[in-house]
Amino acid sequence: MSSLSLDLSVRRLVIDSISAYQKFLSPHKGFACPHRLLHGGASCSEQIKDALSKQDIGRAAKAALQQFDACAEAGRTLRMRGTQGNVRCIVLPCCFPL
Repeated sequence: MSSLSLDLSVRRLVIDSISAYQKFLSPHKGFACPHRLLHGGASCSEQIKDALSKQDIGRAAKAALQQFDACAEAGRTLRMRGTQGNVRCIVLPCCFPL
């Protein structure tokens, strides 16, 4: 299997896994993506799926780490503002538990 084929296969597997998370777990977890709550727009999972669809796995992974950092900061900002509700993210490198 070529490295390009492997990259495409891994990206597809991760995108499919995120899609399953979004469909089956996310609606029932009881909290929302702090980055989306603070800034609007797409959630971390949606932004990472987008990166995976447009970039190779290495660049997408770097973008994901940056997104997790931004989400953690958004969570801290929301807590400092006293935002009501359960504000946290399920992604371990991001901001779990808050």
